[in-house]
Amino acid sequence: MAETPSAVDVASKPTNPIAAFTLETILSDNHEAVEHPGTLSNGISATGWDEEVAENHAAEGFCIECEVCFAAQHRKGSRKQHTSKPLPGHTSKPLASKSLPDATLEDSMDVEEDGQHESDDEEWQPVAAGPSTEVLGAQPAIGAKVGEWFVDRAKYIPLRLTLNERKYLRLLEAALNVSEYTDKIDTLGFGLSKAKRIVQQIRELCAIMSGLLLAADYKQGQELFTDRDFESNAEFYQQIFELGRRHKIMNPDKMRTTYGKLIYLLQDSQSPDVKDLLNFSCIRPIKTVYTVLEQHGAVDLLRDDLVTIATKEIYSEGRPRREVQRDIKSKERAIETLAARYEQNGLCQEKIRQCLYSIGDNHAFLRANRDPCERMINFLKEHFHPTQATDSKRSLAIRSGRGGARLSHDHGKQYAYVLQSLTLWKEILHDMFHLWSLTEQDLLAENVPYRLRDTGQGLNRVQASPKTSRMMHNILHKAQKSVGTWIGSSVIHMGDHNVPNALMFIDKYTQIYRILLPICTTLSQIPSFAEKPALLSYIEDEFGSIENLMREILGDFFRHGFDGSGADNFFDAGSCIDGRLTSAWNWCATLEKKRFFPIFLLTGMFA
Repeated sequence: MAETPSAVDVASKPTNPIAAFTLETILSDNHEAVEHPGTLSNGISATGWDEEVAENHAAEGFCIECEVCFAAQHRKGSRKQHTSKPLPGHTSKPLASKSLPDATLEDSMDVEEDGQHESDDEEWQPVAAGPSTEVLGAQPAIGAKVGEWFVDRAKYIPLRLTLNERKYLRLLEAALNVSEYTDKIDTLGFGLSKAKRIVQQIRELCAIMSGLLLAADYKQGQELFTDRDFESNAEFYQQIFELGRRHKIMNPDKMRTTYGKLIYLLQDSQSPDVKDLLNFSCIRPIKTVYTVLEQHGAVDLLRDDLVTIATKEIYSEGRPRREVQRDIKSKERAIETLAARYEQNGLCQEKIRQCLYSIGDNHAFLRANRDPCERMINFLKEHFHPTQATDSKRSLAIRSGRGGARLSHDHGKQYAYVLQSLTLWKEILHDMFHLWSLTEQDLLAENVPYRLRDTGQGLNRVQASPKTSRMMHNILHKAQKSVGTWIGSSVIHMGDHNVPNALMFIDKYTQIYRILLPICTTLSQIPSFAEKPALLSYIEDEFGSIENLMREILGDFFRHGFDGSGADNFFDAGSCIDGRLTSAWNWCATLEKKRFFPIFLLTGMFA
């Protein structure tokens, strides 16, 4: 009895393609028999390396991702319908906010296609407020339990420089000022190999610092450099470089031209080829408040409730002198009490005071950088309605093509767009020291190389920043949940032609206070003009009233400081995370053309 041929045997037999083109097959409904003669009548097709498997549905399952990544990958399309459940053994603390069905977080490393983020402006995306890791909030109030707030905060607060360390800092800045490191390294085409050029420049910088130290302190210079090479003094150079990095983190407005040289030099020193030629490492960890206290077993100082008084920021605006003096004396007593309570072998009272002053410096940084965002949010809520405008002067509506705007928003959408942008900036500045720590880790990572690329603004080092990107995702997710809805794109440019590396990224957000603080200062001084008849007459003739003047300044900033403008071309502008800050920069560049610019001059902001 003959065996019935299998489907595989039939599919493997050659067929006559000419025989397939008959009048019957052409006129029939079975077009596959004509176009693909190898297809069997029972629906089983011949397979090969270039054949797609049809209708093979994947098995049901779950996406195994953390909350932030799940929100980033399930924002739109069919992925919004995916279900989720917690992993076995994985518990997370639920937030107090109400859970919503969708989430709107995109991957920070994704580069938007041309014009893609403009379509996002037409949607109000609800944001999920599901389980999340605990994010630290504001400073504990005086008298309240501090818990682990200062412990977690102190891990990223650099230690204030001592007087002797500031002498070394001046040596470093002097050497970096005369160095031409980036001019010699970040260039295309040169005689020597790049590794040899890097080693030569690092040795030259170290030699300059050695000479300056010898000139400043001959005895110490002799002890360090007599009959010794660079490798023998590796610890000294590591200390000098660490001082510069620590000083920059605590004072972002300092070392504007020299910090870039320093961090790029240290970045190149991590290359394996350079390490082999240099024979020593230039990098050591940043000295923080937590590392100093942990080294001496005094971390409990950060859990003492008295640390809130010892590190609080004392405000003098609108307060009587007697009350301010009382707060100053209370703060000094708290510092002395903690210094005496936690003094031990190796940890003197002066070192404890230095740690407490460093935490106080962090509070001063937050006051100058983060608080203007909070003040602008209060101005927005005070002078404008969240959903509707009573008249044209109170309207925040913008239209693409008018006044340089690249976005089109009605009043309610623009109000929400400004509110969420200011909220995001506030959250970023609240965790700026943590972000800066991760930025340096990304820049100085041995396994994350960079490539020199012309980004349209000259040659830049393009480098991925996974740790900084991850932290920004968490901050963005927190900001999204706090405002409830998200308008526009949530793409974070990092490692592309817009933001080449983490250094460019962190430098952009350290400039927020330069944008917002002059506006807040001007607005706070305008009411005092009522006491001067000449100024009051000028304001009433030009603007109608002091209230109208303040509303005009705020309205112009909230409209055209958040309109997607300021980029080199249309496709790079818009509502992405960095585009919001670019628009604010662009508004500052056009401030001199505003009719209220003389008011800024009268308050002394541009003297």
